[in-house]
Amino acid sequence: MKPDKNPYHIRRSGERKYFDHGWLKTYHTFSFAGYYDPRFMGFRDLRVINEDRVEPDHGFPLHDHRDMEIISIVLEGELAHQDSMGNKSIIHANEVQAMSAGTGITHSEFNPSSKAKVHFLQIWIVPDTKGIHPRFQQEKLPSPHNQWVLVASKDGRNNSLQIHQDAELYTISLDAGKLAEKSVPKNRYGWLQVIDGELSLNAEKIHAGDGVAIEPNTHVKLLADSSSRVLFFDLK
Repeated sequence: MKPDKNPYHIRRSGERKYFDHGWLKTYHTFSFAGYYDPRFMGFRDLRVINEDRVEPDHGFPLHDHRDMEIISIVLEGELAHQDSMGNKSIIHANEVQAMSAGTGITHSEFNPSSKAKVHFLQIWIVPDTKGIHPRFQQEKLPSPHNQWVLVASKDGRNNSLQIHQDAELYTISLDAGKLAEKSVPKNRYGWLQVIDGELSLNAEKIHAGDGVAIEPNTHVKLLADSSSRVLFFDLK
């Protein structure tokens, strides 16, 4: 996806591709699986943002990945993970998992609850190196209010999850009326993803599910009109 001449371009929540598979209700921000749109193949090294809701006692059976950095953030409920490296875990609400698929990994994702749905984001970032040894990490998603927190980075600094790409993922939880700012420097790009709430981006309203592609040399101001959470990707 390439922004127009504006310093940022909003990809509205309703513009995403929606699929209802019965057990899975999913929105795709970029082309994925049965959804193909040459205009929306990703943004820079950010390849996938899927927002999934999985019914109780259902999930994704064992499947393969290779040469991809995969980040899963559970927003509500629980997600059971099992993989060919021998890892077994439950990703709880407000926890984040990062997996480097590298030379190849098989894993499954399942809603272990018999009553509650699981709501989560799955994010794919193209790695800068192919054929690496697969790796798995899982941590609680940091959520101090009204300040940016680093979630994932290439060097793993500040206790962030380490990924194989020159990219950084930040999150912020804003109370209503609070302001956050981000500057995208020369030769970098930004992608903003609204998890929930309503905000004013400079002069425009953005809501849950909206994404924003941001050009270099752009300064954005986010004013929370309600309690809100967002993700910000700093990309080369």
